[in-house]
Amino acid sequence: MKRFTTLLAAAVITTGAVLATSAAAEAADCRSGYFCVWTDANFNGMKIEHSGDDHWWEGDMFKQDSSWANHGLSGPGVADHVKVYEGRELLGRVTLCLAPGQEVGYNAGANDQGGSHTWSTGC
Repeated sequence: MKRFTTLLAAAVITTGAVLATSAAAEAADCRSGYFCVWTDANFNGMKIEHSGDDHWWEGDMFKQDSSWANHGLSGPGVADHVKVYEGRELLGRVTLCLAPGQEVGYNAGANDQGGSHTWSTGC
């Protein structure tokens, strides 16, 4: 009976981990190798995708960002973190910094604050 209970507990934990991983992976529709930004919370509204730096977010996204996803590629020495800056030309404070694979559906401190971004090797 003890062995059955242990196996059942392991199965439940494994199933929960798989479901949690699947839900997180599907939350943001952002291609592999890209940093994505949406105008609305929870990955809704207009979306822009970037595989590189953008020092001048256009009018439709400038100060309109509400959710973010970093689906960049990682590796030794690779700039795989994304820093979002308050102003254009990477000026002002960093409003948000995302590690590889990180998705943020909403952040009150960073909401509608972004003006540019760059890929970096850390936050």
